[in-house]
Amino acid sequence: MSIIEVGRICVKTRGREAGKKCVIVDIIDENYVLVTGPKDVNGVKRRRVNILHIEPTDKKININKGASDEDVKRAIQEAGLTDYMKETIKPRISVI
Repeated sequence: MSIIEVGRICVKTRGREAGKKCVIVDIIDENYVLVTGPKDVNGVKRRRVNILHIEPTDKKININKGASDEDVKRAIQEAGLTDYMKETIKPRISVI
């Protein structure tokens, strides 16, 4: 079982959306994944993200690979995670 998988809920750790939760929609290659919030749920746009810029959580929803934002939103509501997705987490700052 891979921790980076379609349907896994993650927290973005870098960028303007840092601290917001997103859902992995597709795995592009070994370095990048496609994520979405969806935007009307918590403000995270569908975009390609480096896997080093997300932190997986223990939560997962059941969606198909390449699911639309509407499918993701429906799966979040069915799992009862709408309020969880709207919460913002203060990201840890790592000094390199």
